[in-house]
Amino acid sequence: MKAIRILSRNIRDSFKSVFRNFSLSLASISCITITLIVVAISMVLSLNVNRFTELVEKDVTIVAFLDLETNDVEINDISQKLKGLNNVESVKFKSKQSISEDMMASSETFKNIMSEWSEAESPIQDTFQVKVKDIKLIGKTADEIKAIEKVDVVKYGEGMVEELVSIFDIVRRASFIAVVALIVVTAFLIINTIKITIFSRKREIEIMRLVGASNLNIKIPFIIEGLILGVLGSIIPIIATCYGYTAIYDKLGGKLFSDLIKMIKPAPFIYFISLVLLIIGMIVGMFGSLRAVKKYLKI
Repeated sequence: MKAIRILSRNIRDSFKSVFRNFSLSLASISCITITLIVVAISMVLSLNVNRFTELVEKDVTIVAFLDLETNDVEINDISQKLKGLNNVESVKFKSKQSISEDMMASSETFKNIMSEWSEAESPIQDTFQVKVKDIKLIGKTADEIKAIEKVDVVKYGEGMVEELVSIFDIVRRASFIAVVALIVVTAFLIINTIKITIFSRKREIEIMRLVGASNLNIKIPFIIEGLILGVLGSIIPIIATCYGYTAIYDKLGGKLFSDLIKMIKPAPFIYFISLVLLIIGMIVGMFGSLRAVKKYLKI
């Protein structure tokens, strides 16, 4: 009970201290707010870029064209061999008849030309559409598919896909480094602002020491005060993230420029970002206060 009373008193005193030193507290809160907004924007952009790259990678498909003379038994055998490959996630067969129907339905010109072909004259081939588990191994998987008997041609955008994968890897690394760097810079700015705030109250801490307060009793109120500043500073970034991202998502219909570039749905995405911002504000606020009291005031 005694520990609870002490903690509740420290929390009460910390709140009083925040409002008693309002101008200094406002400086810390403003610093936290501005830097966390920058972090929020960076995280939103980074995670959406990663989502876009993942969607593009999932859409990459290997198309295996079969010999014109391939019969149903051989098609079934090829299907089983494709499904047995290590890097294959899914296999979809599309017959020449189905392809012809889709082409004729898509264009009147195709319909006029293709309607005159007999089945023997049609150059269209049966195909298998293969999606892979790991896009980085797509070249190796394509070679394995090409080695299967009765597979005539294998296409997957070779050359361009490998280049795309390389670009995506660079984008992922760059976005991750950018977010981490911003979080580090944010922590540095917030910690130094809080240090200045607490350093200006050196006389107050000296008085506490003169009346016999232990180092722990001096530190705890300032740590809690840093926690409060972190929470208050994260409120505006959280509100801006929740309402801002939702508004942008609704206005753009959940996509950028085209259906290919889809944004992450607001829920639960905005709640995850909000939680991260709150945790960053709390931890950095507490850590900044602790370092300021411990290092700069030599307690």
